[in-house]
Amino acid sequence: MTTDPKAAILADSRIAAMRVKIAHFGAMLFERRLTDAAGGNISARVGDYVLITPRYSGSKYQWEIKPEQVLVADLDMNILDGGGEISRESKVHFRLYRDYGEHGSSVIHAHARNILVFAAMNRPMPPVLEATQKFGTVPVVEYAPAHTGDLAEHVSGGIRQNLGSIKKQAAGVIAPWHGLFVMGKDLDAAFDAVERMDTNAYCILMAQMFRLGDMLDGERQALTAAMAKYKE
Repeated sequence: MTTDPKAAILADSRIAAMRVKIAHFGAMLFERRLTDAAGGNISARVGDYVLITPRYSGSKYQWEIKPEQVLVADLDMNILDGGGEISRESKVHFRLYRDYGEHGSSVIHAHARNILVFAAMNRPMPPVLEATQKFGTVPVVEYAPAHTGDLAEHVSGGIRQNLGSIKKQAAGVIAPWHGLFVMGKDLDAAFDAVERMDTNAYCILMAQMFRLGDMLDGERQALTAAMAKYKE
């Protein structure tokens, strides 16, 4: 007897709950300016399936998507249920699950307002808050267009440098002229990391505006030294 994959998906309460959660987190990302109408996407792995927001979630739906619109795909990117097309950056999500699925179960690509400045300037972002020390410096990866496998390759390579952070919470990279990619141990952790990283970016930008860059460097060194005492 052959099992209908779609019927199995619709009967799985874990998938139903995660679709609701992904839709909710998409709305929160948009409300908090952690992504925009131009793009971004959210995914989570549930068993052998990847749940991911559809293309145009921002531009057509302003991130007011319904749970049933969240796509359900197998690990080979075959869409089994959901409404709409798969997003351009989906290759990044599926590549990260293939490479590091044992470390994390959620990926968020965000056009976070303050981090976009670092993306536009092609600059890595150092941690300047206690809340972001665990992520280390968020690196900038080599440029590749959004729809290409090269972008997936570059993001995967950048995440590889900081896999230990996923076990703690999440790891992120900045794609130049594009945005932020974060892989978290779960969806809650990934969302929290995106907001912490964007707040970190905001603090750096405000310090530069007030010409306190040198002070910021000194404060960051002092914080690092103070925290090191507790790691001994």
